[in-house]
Amino acid sequence: MDATLSSRISRRRLLFIGAAFAGSAVASSWPASALAAATFRRWTGQALGAHATIQLAGAPQPLADEAFAAVTAEIRRLEAIFSIYRDDSELSRLNRHGKLTAPSPELLAVLTLAASVHRETGGLFDPTVQPLFAAYAEHFAKANTRSRDLPRKIFDTALARVGFKAVRFDAGAVAYTRPGMAMTLNGVAQGFITDRVAALLKARGFENVLLDVGEIVALGGGRDGRGWRIGLKQGPDDDTVLERLTLTDRAVATSMLRGTTLDAAGRFGHIIHPRQGLVRPAFPRVSVVEDNGARADALSTAAALMTFDQISQWRARGVDIRV
Repeated sequence: MDATLSSRISRRRLLFIGAAFAGSAVASSWPASALAAATFRRWTGQALGAHATIQLAGAPQPLADEAFAAVTAEIRRLEAIFSIYRDDSELSRLNRHGKLTAPSPELLAVLTLAASVHRETGGLFDPTVQPLFAAYAEHFAKANTRSRDLPRKIFDTALARVGFKAVRFDAGAVAYTRPGMAMTLNGVAQGFITDRVAALLKARGFENVLLDVGEIVALGGGRDGRGWRIGLKQGPDDDTVLERLTLTDRAVATSMLRGTTLDAAGRFGHIIHPRQGLVRPAFPRVSVVEDNGARADALSTAAALMTFDQISQWRARGVDIRV
């Protein structure tokens, strides 16, 4: 998608209220007195076009500044791999040429996870949906567009370019086996970047951290040792908290019908079915709690397209899905 087109898309990505409220009892190695006295430092920035925040416990300002500088550098490094809006990123070069030699280990890791979740969800998670997304974005960029339906020829052409099974990848190269294919990895890379930033901070000795770097990862016991309290919002424009979670060493990701909208009026959301195109999801918001942000991110993307029965089946398998 070109820069002009992307600038017309309304991006409303703040899906959560991440707050350090008192939570239910969760084991913590931090004494309550130490937690009460701990200083919490805050960082704000951007990651893959999303607003990002970090709350970091127990660091003098110089150490926090060093850690946050490392965080910023790591996010920029990973954006150079995954950003669909940077012409020089690995993903953009792959989309432009249909092949990328010597892919980074990070790109291969995300594609491996994407392939796994693609299989598990019967193809509902499919990063190659980008040609359909671009076709809809172009459609809604036209003046006075009211219908969500693409002209049949345009829809069929875009649909023929979708299918993750047509992506081949190994340590030597990533390649599309059909002409005109393209991927967006925003449905998994935001969680992956959040995980990497969490690992970076943990390696520096910070074990009580709340990260919202596209998705949310909570490490440690929060402000009172009982866990970080996370509020799931009603919607992108409504700060009403529908549900509160208490998380320790867990991740939560949300996909929202109108988290990003395609039209200026905000009627049509960005969730694209890889076989049917623009559909009406059964739920306006779906959240998934998992061990890591990348998997939570990918599963929430797929769950946004699931029926109630499908979500019930996933819950029966032990997957924590909130609607």
